[in-house]
Amino acid sequence: MTTTVEHRGPAEPLEPALSVRHVLSLERVLAGEPEVVAGARHLDRPVRWVHVAEAPDVGVMLNGGEMVLTTGVLLAGDEEKQAEYVRSLHRAEAAAVVLGLGRAFPRPPDVMRRAAERCGLPLVVLHRPFPFTELTEEVQSRLVRRKFAAVSLSESVRTALTALITAGAPLQALLDVIAQYSACPVVVANLAHRVLATAGERSAVDDVLRDWERIARQAGGSEGDGWVRAELGGRGERWGRIVLCGHRGDAAAGRLLADRAAEALVLHRMLGAAGGTWEEQSAQGLLTDLVSGVVPARHLLPRVRAAGLPVNRRAFVPLAVPGAGGAELDRLLKLLGLPGLVAELADGVTAVLLSLARDQDAAALTAHFAARLRAASHRARTVVAAADPRTDWDEVPAGLREARHVADAVADSAPALELPCVVRLKDVHLRGLIRLLRDDPKVQSFAERELNGLLCGADADLLGVLRTYLATGRNKSRTAQLHHVSRPALYRRLEAIQARLGADLDDFEQAASVHIALLAHDAQQQ
Repeated sequence: MTTTVEHRGPAEPLEPALSVRHVLSLERVLAGEPEVVAGARHLDRPVRWVHVAEAPDVGVMLNGGEMVLTTGVLLAGDEEKQAEYVRSLHRAEAAAVVLGLGRAFPRPPDVMRRAAERCGLPLVVLHRPFPFTELTEEVQSRLVRRKFAAVSLSESVRTALTALITAGAPLQALLDVIAQYSACPVVVANLAHRVLATAGERSAVDDVLRDWERIARQAGGSEGDGWVRAELGGRGERWGRIVLCGHRGDAAAGRLLADRAAEALVLHRMLGAAGGTWEEQSAQGLLTDLVSGVVPARHLLPRVRAAGLPVNRRAFVPLAVPGAGGAELDRLLKLLGLPGLVAELADGVTAVLLSLARDQDAAALTAHFAARLRAASHRARTVVAAADPRTDWDEVPAGLREARHVADAVADSAPALELPCVVRLKDVHLRGLIRLLRDDPKVQSFAERELNGLLCGADADLLGVLRTYLATGRNKSRTAQLHHVSRPALYRRLEAIQARLGADLDDFEQAASVHIALLAHDAQQQ
């Protein structure tokens, strides 16, 4: 069942964080003719608040990040107080100090300038009279608006992701929303840097994944160039991370988005939401895209490489296993030490893509894998449908489709047939061809015409007897044994079948025609 959850689009982007440089560029501030006389290299410090203070010991009243406005009226004539004033602001981690020139200081005081330069504290003087209230009003209103926008963004993201989790949406749905809000590629990886899922514009994601392992390890824990990370884990254990790759928005917004995303993903994993584990979802997405051919195989290489599958100088063995679960096959691959991807496809078939060194015996390893699977399943009809190894990655989708076709043909086979552990295209013969042609209207019409006498109100047991009789090569003794009836009883049933069909099953051509029609009929029922 497909889960559809409507959510609002991204909230308005946050205004850029206010810095000293930004404040000095405001129109109201420019009217005061500001001049930076010290600490010019530190103008990108963030401004958390604006505070008007004349007291010499103002530093004890600050929390850090404040832009302090003063006329210096209590500092005039005392150079020690002037120097200590600057040092106290530096100790309090103030963003900057703005001095309005006037009666107390008609020109920038050298003592304060030198102290500010030594401390790396921006010292700005205003050459024209300027009402401090206008500056505080302007900056405080911008800070409040930004704070409100941050809260709005946080709630918008949390609401959208919570709705998806509540609806049982898969991991990909959550990541698509996160990518929409962040406007950059999003990657979820485990602690070994193996990519489990991605979202965002495909070309941008591929650029990130093309050299993912080197980039991820080289970047480490830094968050330069817009790479914003948030750890994933719970109950004292870390098991992955989410990365916003090249986020170009405000740094605080990127951090907020990453944190909200991490919270949602942890909850999603702990609740065991729909779609299997993240590793299973990752493999399923890759193999589904490969089988469908919607995405060219070469475009999927970055995703496959980032998912941890070896791709350089390898032989790829496409397999399809009907009736086996993905978890069961994944465990067996790990037990045998075979690198590969496993994903459950539609109709109860699980696809497996092995990646082997080119000097390994692919046929022998496939046979060993199939034999171990049959022994573990305790089912004599457990088979592995295999295509020939591919050394060219672009041929892998065709190989997977071939294996899937063989698996479908095997599923149509009569229970009486004894099947080897590994079945290939050459083993399915006519049954494989009929499977390919089953949707052709001419084939459907042929099957209905040939079997009409049995399909119209006949005893269902007669159709089963006919199926076994033809599958065993018209071996009457074997057919009687499989249906637990005597030979005379079987003869009577065969006579009834021939009468209803108007065909002589002892005639090779007529028997072959009925057999083909029955194969087509069975294929259409799948």
